[in-house]
Amino acid sequence: MKIHGKHYRSVWPIGESAFGIIDQSKLPFEFVTLELKSAQDAARVIKVMITRGAPLIGAVAAYGLALAIRHDPSDENLTATHDMLAETRPTAINLRWALNRVCESVRNHPRADRAALAWKEAQAIADEDAAMCEAIGRNGLAIIRDLHRKNGGKVNILTHCNAGWLATVDWGTALAPIYMAHDEGIPLHVWVDETRPRNQGASLTAFELGAHGVNHTIIADNAGGHYMQDGKVDMCIVGTDRVTTNGDVANKIGTYLKALAAKDNNVPFYVALPSSTIDWTLKSGRDIPIEERSSDELLKMTGRTPSGTILTVEIAAPGSPGANPGFDVTPARLITGFITERGTCEATEQGLRSLFPAA
Repeated sequence: MKIHGKHYRSVWPIGESAFGIIDQSKLPFEFVTLELKSAQDAARVIKVMITRGAPLIGAVAAYGLALAIRHDPSDENLTATHDMLAETRPTAINLRWALNRVCESVRNHPRADRAALAWKEAQAIADEDAAMCEAIGRNGLAIIRDLHRKNGGKVNILTHCNAGWLATVDWGTALAPIYMAHDEGIPLHVWVDETRPRNQGASLTAFELGAHGVNHTIIADNAGGHYMQDGKVDMCIVGTDRVTTNGDVANKIGTYLKALAAKDNNVPFYVALPSSTIDWTLKSGRDIPIEERSSDELLKMTGRTPSGTILTVEIAAPGSPGANPGFDVTPARLITGFITERGTCEATEQGLRSLFPAA
């Protein structure tokens, strides 16, 4: 994707001793990049969501672990750093998947070789994620094409949270088919859920779509059902942080309610994901750990004043507590299908294994 005419990935190597990311906490008002030089840097930006998105935090953690191995290639440091990074975000399986890959790439090799092998593996993880997301885009494009032919007009798509290029290394998951359809000339309009409490839709998805020239409208999270009832949503596409073997999906809080509304209004509900997001060790969504985040994200909001000053303000009744689960689980029965790098399938174990038989 491009910002001000320059191509960016969401994470990139800087020599072999640092890597760069986009500071997503500054968007949409400022475009700022950061240089990270240690595993501790990586853990911090993942934990406080300066960088976010299930596929992306996997790649960022992989680079962070590779830097730790360059500093100390011992088995003890490998295990300790792996565990430290894995604890930063418990729900997204891509994080542990990427860390495990880096560990396996070096574990049976001499310590003198480990730094180069780990860095190579981190780069491979990033490159593969970009390729998988591009393939997801092509496979999802076919669905949008069919809807366009069927409707004979504009395709209205609803999405939730941010599953674009900012959430991955490049392209995105849920947004990749939208970008490709737009570039092909298919008339589109995207309903962008604001996605409280962190507003990733209003700040990040809208930022991405606007930069790419895609027609879109930001709506309150609770407005999606209304537009479905009114016949103004042709399909929903969301991303995911973890998919279990039976097809249940953990995604940003509020996804479940959109899936219920879509089911009630016969609106197709698709989940776009790379295979790195499938957790074959869990049988159902009941087993997924749900991250509980600080209530400050719910009780406060950051925005820009007319003078251009960025301020964080309290928006709730003083003294009232808040609960802030980061994710909810959408049961497979509410999902029309999965869009993966290998094609589309039903949201069932049989569907997943039809695409990934060796898993």
